[in-house]
Amino acid sequence: MSEHRRKPPQPQGGGRAAARRGQSGASSGRRAAPRGATGSPADYGLGHGSGGEEQPTGSRADARRASQRNLGGSRRRAAEPAAGRRGGGQSGPGGGRGRSAPDRKRLIDYPRADKYGWQRWMPSWKLVVGLFVGFVGSLVAVAGIGYAMVGIPDIAKTATAQNNVYYWKDGSQMVATGGETNRQNIDLSQIPEEMRWAVISQENKTFYDDSGIDPKGIARAVFNMARGGQTQGGSTITQQYVKNAMLNDQSQTISRKFKEIFVSIKVGAEVDKDQIMAGYLNSAYYGRNAYGIQAASRAYFNKDAIKLNPGECAFLAAMLKGATYYDPAGATSVDSVGATPAANSKRAQRQMQDTLDKMVEYGHLDASVRAKYNTLPKWQNPRSNTDLKGQIGYLVDLANGYLVTHSKETGVTQDLLQQGGFSIYTTFDKNKVNQLQASVKKVRDANIKPEQRPDTDTHVQFGGASVEPDTGAIRAVYGGEDATKHFTDNADQTGAQVGSTFKPFVLAAAMTWGVRDPDLGSSQAQDERTIVSPKSLFSGQNKLKIRNYDDSIWKNEKGEEWLQTNDGNVSLGNPPDYKIDLREAMRESVNSAFVQLGMDVGLDKVKDSAVKAGLKESSLTNSGFPSFSIGISDPSAIRMAGAYATFAASGKQRDPYSVEKVTSEKGQIFTHKTQTQQAFTDKVADNVTDVLKTVVEKGTGTNAQLPGREVAGKTGTTDGNKSAWFVGYTPQLSTAVTMFRYDDDESKKDRTFLKMFGTGGQKKIHGASFPAQIWHDYMLDALKGTPAKDFPEPQPIGEVVNAEPSPTPTPSATETEEEETSPSPSPSKSAVEPSPSATETCNKFFGCQNDGGTSNGNGNGNGGTGETSPSPSTSESPADTRGNTSSGFFGGPGG
Repeated sequence: MSEHRRKPPQPQGGGRAAARRGQSGASSGRRAAPRGATGSPADYGLGHGSGGEEQPTGSRADARRASQRNLGGSRRRAAEPAAGRRGGGQSGPGGGRGRSAPDRKRLIDYPRADKYGWQRWMPSWKLVVGLFVGFVGSLVAVAGIGYAMVGIPDIAKTATAQNNVYYWKDGSQMVATGGETNRQNIDLSQIPEEMRWAVISQENKTFYDDSGIDPKGIARAVFNMARGGQTQGGSTITQQYVKNAMLNDQSQTISRKFKEIFVSIKVGAEVDKDQIMAGYLNSAYYGRNAYGIQAASRAYFNKDAIKLNPGECAFLAAMLKGATYYDPAGATSVDSVGATPAANSKRAQRQMQDTLDKMVEYGHLDASVRAKYNTLPKWQNPRSNTDLKGQIGYLVDLANGYLVTHSKETGVTQDLLQQGGFSIYTTFDKNKVNQLQASVKKVRDANIKPEQRPDTDTHVQFGGASVEPDTGAIRAVYGGEDATKHFTDNADQTGAQVGSTFKPFVLAAAMTWGVRDPDLGSSQAQDERTIVSPKSLFSGQNKLKIRNYDDSIWKNEKGEEWLQTNDGNVSLGNPPDYKIDLREAMRESVNSAFVQLGMDVGLDKVKDSAVKAGLKESSLTNSGFPSFSIGISDPSAIRMAGAYATFAASGKQRDPYSVEKVTSEKGQIFTHKTQTQQAFTDKVADNVTDVLKTVVEKGTGTNAQLPGREVAGKTGTTDGNKSAWFVGYTPQLSTAVTMFRYDDDESKKDRTFLKMFGTGGQKKIHGASFPAQIWHDYMLDALKGTPAKDFPEPQPIGEVVNAEPSPTPTPSATETEEEETSPSPSPSKSAVEPSPSATETCNKFFGCQNDGGTSNGNGNGNGGTGETSPSPSTSESPADTRGNTSSGFFGGPGG
């Protein structure tokens, strides 16, 4: 038999017991046989004294097989270090501990092969250092490549822009504008040194020393982009210079931002600082379509840049922060709340003074020179493009303002709009715009004679807006006589109080939330309310002492009471308590009834009602005073038309908008989608409409009647006769018209509303006079060809609060608005309350008060009188400024 078939020799002496002793020896931890073991007892560590008997020497085949078994055990121990660590791996007959085969070497020793447990996952210092060096090296390589690939931009090539084309509602072209290149580069020597230092002091005081970039600003911009937010402008003048030079690429991406960074680094390293400064001042946008300091100097001051004084330089430096909110002329946008001339002037003044102070602090301007410039410089009207004359300029401003204000939806930023290339399809109806303008002109030409009556007929302004209830689309506006001559849009930003046109929001609040129970605690009364029916009765007494809902007398923080007066100082209702139902109170525009109703409902609910209808909360005054209910706030004509449109649409509120869609070379980039909110239930809205129908049918608004059509509306006249309104609607169209006298010299620091006693040859201007006449003439033409449509029939609502029989109201013999505009019942002597002679006084809390508005014998102040000044001879009160939304906390607008 061949050798490889021969059975291996059996172990001598001991059999299985010896085998067990051999295993025990293996577990004792003796060294395993080396790779070239021969199979002898000595090779396996089984020498004398091992506890086992000596094994006989086998053949060469036996030795080879033993060696192979030993090698396999060593490999297993290498793969299972824990077993080897315990000495458990058997390698041969003797079971000795073996030496593991070495691992293959890896490029990165991670997880670490020579460590166990958590230590395997701790990188070595060599690995950490290597990775750091590699990372830094990669950054350096990327930066080097990026630096090499970018070039220095030519700022002179950024003066190009395309026109934006605006279209009427019917698709015909309105105007093409915006592409005018209002820019002229000038040498640094032609730029005043004060202009350079003004910008450096305010924007980048280390300009001449830094490398051209701000790492913190860059990190902030990248972080904002990573979160999906807007990037911020360059933090250094160099970065802003580069940003201006890269106007052809305004994408908000990280790659573009990194490109801007590399360009800034290269420009900072290779371009002279003075050249950067000149390029920045020649390319920056200052508002009014002015690019560069020379164009800006001409746009604001009509002079060359070299002639600018330090104050004018600081002023123009403020414009670089964003002319929308710093140009004292204001910005025109239906939603640019806070960009009024008064607010912008205040911001510009504050920024200008801060810049001058920093110039002194950093040693760039002498303190004695700085002291000469404490007010805004005299600036000129901003419009010069004759294509924007008439109403076109106002329409373009509204469309632009809407696009930029809603840039997240439209995708059109201010920078992109300036570059142009957009086709903008507006909501404006050309015929309606012309009809509204013609209606205002007809009334103005026939009645306003500044040459004949310079003391009363100068500075007269009109404004108007028309909104479609079903969509919220603005169909027409009247912003003023000419957008190139009168910059402020009277349809959007006027500051004129709305007076009694605010009363429908009080009624809507009473029908929505109800009045509180005076017998319950404040928290319980909020929950347990009574919805009010239009038949509910409230006091129409003149000089009514206003109470809180719990019947306690309302007092201001000085402990002064409020006595609310009515227009003409008359009491309406049935003596002796003069109770009058809310329908009649609205028809006769009774202040006292609605002021007390507002207190019973809660002025916070009245405010909520106005906001739900569509007024901007920022346009509403403090709701902590009783007069809030009678219109001391000053929302725009656009917003008032939109809010009344909510009632016309049975409570469905849709924000006014001016752009239907926008297209560019990329295709259609924006389409308006109407969003509808159910502001009020149809029951509430339809009942308000039904009450307002009464105003037009037989109340203060009879001048607004349209033959064959149902009309709902409300007149409004304010304290001191400084503004007058009519807001009304049919089911298809809602329109607001306002009139006021306003000193529109924008260069004046404190511009004021002026009284209208005697204006147009009338003793007093009411909403029922010129505003209602304009509304009537316009709506008559605007609705031609539109089928007449009735309002929904109102469903019964609420409970009759303070129920008791109420006869027809009996006004006093004092001349009222109603007596001027519609027949009224014969006066009843019992309805007349005696009042002192006509005087008007003003104070911080009570505002301007007429005919008995002074303090009583107990020293308690009386409430504002609304429209109670009986004649132009009434003593003058301190003029209220444009920025003040109320002529006094207690000044009470009337009907």
